[in-house]
Order: sequence, then structure tokens, then C-alpha cells
Amino acid sequence: MNKLNADTARRIGLSVAAPVLAVALSVVITSIVLASAGNDPVETFTQMIEYAQEPRTTTLIINAAVTYYFAALAVAFGFRMNLFNIGVDGQYRLAALLAAAVGGAVELPKVLHVGLILLVAVIVGGLWAAVAGLLKVYRGISEVITTIMLNSITTALIAYLLTADKLAVQVEGSNNIGTPEIPASGRVGGIDLVPDSKLQVYGLIVLAAIVGFLYWFVIERSRFGFDLRATGRNEEAAVASGVNVKRMVLISMAISGGIAGLVGMPQLLGASYTYSLDFPAGIGFTGIAIALLGRNTAIGVAIGALLFGFLDTSSQILDLEGVPKEIVLITQGVIVLSVVIAYELVRRYRIVAQQREVGRQLSSAAGSEDSKPQGAQA
Repeated sequence: MNKLNADTARRIGLSVAAPVLAVALSVVITSIVLASAGNDPVETFTQMIEYAQEPRTTTLIINAAVTYYFAALAVAFGFRMNLFNIGVDGQYRLAALLAAAVGGAVELPKVLHVGLILLVAVIVGGLWAAVAGLLKVYRGISEVITTIMLNSITTALIAYLLTADKLAVQVEGSNNIGTPEIPASGRVGGIDLVPDSKLQVYGLIVLAAIVGFLYWFVIERSRFGFDLRATGRNEEAAVASGVNVKRMVLISMAISGGIAGLVGMPQLLGASYTYSLDFPAGIGFTGIAIALLGRNTAIGVAIGALLFGFLDTSSQILDLEGVPKEIVLITQGVIVLSVVIAYELVRRYRIVAQQREVGRQLSSAAGSEDSKPQGAQA
């Protein structure tokens, strides 16, 4: 029993070691950069932490984390299949545009209205990602190339559709242009999680928790998840065990895109109620970093999303204190680089530890054989 507990603790420790090492290394490097620029690293990080504890800032951190969580889960789902879905950014922007257009064009009972908008977003994101899956399955084209190109196509398509004679209308009193506002029946109210805050946490935080649970259940507790993980680790072995790899690739890309379609929903249904020229972009690429940091697990990704939400939001105080807020970009970039190195170091340590354990067991078995009486050995 003690050996079992020790093995479990060792596995947990190795799983946590890589992201912790990556974050620690990024803090050290960021501190060196701050010190070389004449800023006190301890004071800078203290200011960020104190600013993050303010009710308004805490709410903004949670809201950013909710959006990042969807993006990171979309990327992580592809990673578990050994698929690199770089197209999350294009998938969620196109999904948000069409979902906003549909949501602004109808007025239904609240549950049906919100459900319709979310359904459109999931379908659009899934179908757009499935294009890359089809090209990979039937033409052998890398999903990395196709999803990058689809991001560019998405940008052009949105520019075409987001015009006054297509899906958009002119916003009164500004040069901005966007889809018609979603009526109150299609909006999701916020939650007062943080006392004394004038802002509210996105109501879709509940949906994020549900999607996170479903992600864990499908990956870790379902036959489909087993086939997915088996295919990602060894495609030849999966084929030999009867897995239809082509179907798995197509379904996995579609599911990844479907999750990506939810990335813009907290902002759309909880704040802006329209898709306009200033709708947030670039979230999909942040999701890649968070998925790597969270090691593609539901809980790890949640922690990574909160960390990046903290860095992005609390960086706003740095400008007021005379510290370039771009220092946060250095921290995030170093985290991405460090986490890859840290995972490789941990992987090598795990292999060496396993080899030592096997060696000890073999030595113990050989010693037991030598200790037997000669007659017993015969």
C-alpha cells in the first residue's frame, strides 16, 4: 500500500513538475529583464498581485480565463489526437460572426434563443475545422498548413460579410460596423462572484465548467477517448486494434472546431451583443500556449487560463507605474518555450527512473535465485 501511494505521489509530482518549472524559469528570466531595464522585479510583481486582488480586476481575470479556457480546450482536444489545430482563431471568429447574425435576426424565448446562438457557433466552428480534417484524411495535407490558410480565408470572409449590404449595420455615433444587436432574450446575464465589483463574471462560466467536465469524461472515461489517445500515441497500433484512424481524425477535428466555436460566446452573449470590427481576435493562439502549459488536461488548462488571465489583466497597472506592460509578453513567451523544455527534461527523468526501477527489480530477482539452496535450484 505504501509503495502504491509512493508511486501515485511520484506520478503526480512529475506531472506538476514541468509546468511549475516552466513558470519558475519564466519568472527568473523576466526578473533579469526587469532588473536590466532598471526596474525592481519584486516591486513589479507585487504591484501586479495587489492590483489583481481588486474586485474589478479579479472579475476581469476570471472573464479572460473563461474565454481562454474554451480556446485551450479546443487546442488540447486536437493535441490528444496528435493533431495541431492552429485554426482555432479563425474558427471562433467566423462562428461568432454567423452566430451573432442569426441571434440578431430572430427573437425567441430565452432558452431557445441562447441555445440557437450556441448551436450555430458550435456547428460553424466544427464544420470549418472539418475542412482541414477532410483535406488531411483524403489528400494527406498537414492540418498545420490547412488551418493556417483557413485563418487567412476566415479574415477575408469576415471582411466580405461584415459590410452594410451583407450581415452588418452601421453603429450610430461611430465609424464602427457590426451585426444587429442580439435582443435581451438572447443574452446571458452575469454572475456576482466577486463582492463589491461593478462588473459581473460571464454567465457562460457555467458552460465552461460543463465543457471541461465533458472533455475530461470523453478523453479519460469513454471508449472514444481511449481510441483517440491510442491513435495519438501510436497510429499503427491503433489501426491494428481495429480503430478507423481516418474517421477519428475527421471527428476529432470537428469536435475541436466545435469547442473553438464557443470561444467568442462569453464576449458576444455577455458583453458586446454584436460582432463588430473591434471583436477580440488572437485568442486562439493564446489557447495553444495554455494547452501546452496545462498539459492538455481539464484542470491543468483551467489553471493555465487563470494564469494568462492574471498576466494579461494585471499588466495594465504597469503602465501607470512606469514599467512597460510588454514585459508580460516576454513572460508568456518564455513560459511557452520553457514548458517544452521542461516536459522534455521530465520525460527523460521518467525514463531514467523507470530504467533504474527495472534494474533494481532484475537485481533483486537475481539475488533471490542465488540465495536458493543448490538442490532447490536444480
